[in-house]
Amino acid sequence: MSETAVRTKAQQVGRRAPARPQALDRRSVRTRCALRDALAAEIQATGDLSKVTVTAVTERADVTRRTFYLHFRDIQDLVSQTEEETIEDLRGLVGNLSRVNLEELEGALDDMEPCPGSRELLEYFKQRGSYLGALLGKGGDPAFAQHIKDMVREVVASRALDGLDARAMGSFFDYYLTFAVSAEVGVLVEWLTGGMRESVDVMARLMTALMFVRPGDLYGRPIDFNVPRFAMGLGLLNLKEKNDD
Repeated sequence: MSETAVRTKAQQVGRRAPARPQALDRRSVRTRCALRDALAAEIQATGDLSKVTVTAVTERADVTRRTFYLHFRDIQDLVSQTEEETIEDLRGLVGNLSRVNLEELEGALDDMEPCPGSRELLEYFKQRGSYLGALLGKGGDPAFAQHIKDMVREVVASRALDGLDARAMGSFFDYYLTFAVSAEVGVLVEWLTGGMRESVDVMARLMTALMFVRPGDLYGRPIDFNVPRFAMGLGLLNLKEKNDD
């Protein structure tokens, strides 16, 4: 699937962000892509986004500084636009994933298939791995991964409440959602920055399975407990401690 096709699919679903300010001709698109790739190369070369300069990026991209400033105000603007564009595209892909129900997930696991929509999400990252890996890596923008997590949480939160056992609502659910989103995004970033050694198909299956793995499962000692009852008990304990104070 081409980059354009993946982006089109991403924008067909989920909450649509406002259209970009202006349409770009092919030459402008090529220039912006060259600058984006040069930015990634400079991050990798210097090991620190803060050390990347306009001069270094334009020289690597083989464009003039004047051309750079036709598209971006400075390096931070290049970074911000790249990240905002990525999050806009991801919103639709994550929206697809959030619509998958537990029956579909269970069926996928039984057949050793990935969660519907996960291939498209990973393909999006794979096609853009050269620059997204640099931005999400150690020398990139440390806030970028958090922005992705915030968007994912926003998209899936309301869908995750659908059919939720009332006893699990409240702080338990809030922390669970934070845990789940952070874990999945963390695995995705690890795959991306680690060179994407696994294929998209393998990684899609792996990430689907990881959603259901608990520590005991890895040691042949699965731990089974009543999560809603436990969550309600914690809520009552927290309420009691507040009243005692």
